[in-house]
Amino acid sequence: MGFYKNIARPLLFRLDPEVAHRLALAAAAKSAWAGARLRNSTSIVDERLESTVAGLSFPSPIGLAAGFDKNGVAVDLLAGLGFGSIEIGSVSAEFSTGNPRPRLFRLPEDRAIAVAYGVPNDGAAAVALRLQRTHLAVPLGVNIVKTNLGSGAPPESADEIIADYVASARLLAPIADYLMLNLSCPNTADGRDFFVDRSHLEACLAALGEIGLTLPVFLKVSPLGGIEAVERVLAAADGASFVSGFMFNLPPGKPAGLKTPQDVWRSMPGAVSGPPSRALAEFCIRETWRRMDRDRYAIIGAGGVSSGEDAYRMIKSGASLTQMLTAVIYEGPAIVRRATRELLRLMERDGVRRIPEAVGVEAGPEEIL
Repeated sequence: MGFYKNIARPLLFRLDPEVAHRLALAAAAKSAWAGARLRNSTSIVDERLESTVAGLSFPSPIGLAAGFDKNGVAVDLLAGLGFGSIEIGSVSAEFSTGNPRPRLFRLPEDRAIAVAYGVPNDGAAAVALRLQRTHLAVPLGVNIVKTNLGSGAPPESADEIIADYVASARLLAPIADYLMLNLSCPNTADGRDFFVDRSHLEACLAALGEIGLTLPVFLKVSPLGGIEAVERVLAAADGASFVSGFMFNLPPGKPAGLKTPQDVWRSMPGAVSGPPSRALAEFCIRETWRRMDRDRYAIIGAGGVSSGEDAYRMIKSGASLTQMLTAVIYEGPAIVRRATRELLRLMERDGVRRIPEAVGVEAGPEEIL
């Protein structure tokens, strides 16, 4: 932590955020050979942290969120940092350059970032080829999204949008342990509103069901719309036997209560990740856990997980697994081990013998509305 805080972070934060991201990712990709050796010193092996979710074994409930490694170029090194899972992406059917730059911004007063990447990626075929012989010590998730054709592209039909997801799923399912369907990207035109229409979601799930997916599939949906939106997603998912659970995306725009002055972020495009997104994420997790079939579904929680305490609170709200990313930018890779240790201390304090025992203990019963 001292090296990162005093040397690496100040140097990286002098650079444009996207340049810093590219340099960090390139360094991780070139250090892939050290992943397994590094994991021996960073991972915390403790059966109390282990859980089985959707038939997959997770050695820890703290994973890496999609967004850092969009194309699967550095998964070996990233798996060596002590995460319990690695999720890459978002990946689309076709190559995409994403949104115009600048598209990544820091909000240091909030320990947050504003993200407007617009899902640039190499395309599903290239990512699938890159990872076809990859075998990690932890589950690998692949986040799938609709190809961003750019603001000037003509609108696509519902069938074309759904076909894009199906094409990606066909290519990426063989190299993934689970798929995360990003159905609510806040930074692309098709991603924001298309699946608000329940018929679109049901049609997409039906089309995916026809290709015979055998691995767990999670739905990453919008956190907006309140309880009505949660119940709409649950109703649509109930008809698709391959859906194993849910995750909530960042909301578009800027959340209330930012410490960063408005004149700093007013002109920044994109959604805000980090601590400002946590309250809404926890609300969505609680309300989903209260209403879902808990024997069938699980929730992966993300949004402002910066410590073991944050992860524990999200688990107690109903998440079986959690993910972090923004905290790694501000705290460095050592945050993974530190947060995992803190989580174990909190479990010991509360007499929790295994992670599954804590899931949903503070969510409360479903409210009668």
